[in-house]
Amino acid sequence: MKKFFIILTVCMCLIIGVSYLVTNVVLMPDTSVTYTATTSQNKVIQQRLKNWGYYTGAVDGILGPKSIAAIKKFQRNNGLVADGIVGPKTAAKIGISLTNTSSSTNNKTQTSSDLYLLAKCVHAEARGESYTGQVAVAAVILNRVKSPDFPNTIAGVIYQPWAFTAVNDGQINLEPNQSAYNAARDAMNGWDPTYGSLYYYNPATATSRWIYSRQKTVQIGKHVFAL
Repeated sequence: MKKFFIILTVCMCLIIGVSYLVTNVVLMPDTSVTYTATTSQNKVIQQRLKNWGYYTGAVDGILGPKSIAAIKKFQRNNGLVADGIVGPKTAAKIGISLTNTSSSTNNKTQTSSDLYLLAKCVHAEARGESYTGQVAVAAVILNRVKSPDFPNTIAGVIYQPWAFTAVNDGQINLEPNQSAYNAARDAMNGWDPTYGSLYYYNPATATSRWIYSRQKTVQIGKHVFAL
């Protein structure tokens, strides 16, 4: 009889313990400062969510309010924190692998703050341009980081005196939109529509004769890109 009560007590303790763990489990947010999705991956995310009935918008690679709402619904249905962020856990459930954006540029690690600042500069300098034109502006900044002729950090390049009109006139302080973030990510992930350019200018507004002496590589929208 004594053995019976001991076994019963142990079983009750186990049941209470398991019950506590189940009812008090804490889901960790699915966020990461070192992983992000590219625009092409965003399209895959949107298409799969659409196929599964979570999303009804356009498959354009821009994770706007509709996409985020769909991601949150998907996360809730799959036992994840519904924060609308596609981190490693959510990506795994969707079936994609994210890109590591803490890759090195000239031995300097790019961080989430670099992405934010780069997106701000893209938004300030090129928000009226096509998506490729926005990526191109980001690529020029990253090409300067790699060049020995410029500062070797994203912040150093952007805030170099008189380097960018948007810094001088205060537009750098505008909050970037999703398109600017996507363009910055794609440039950080290696897309360079400028073929290594270090400069860009608008021929309709440029007043420096020196800039016209640079070797032109391509024109995208209103901007001419040059070496």
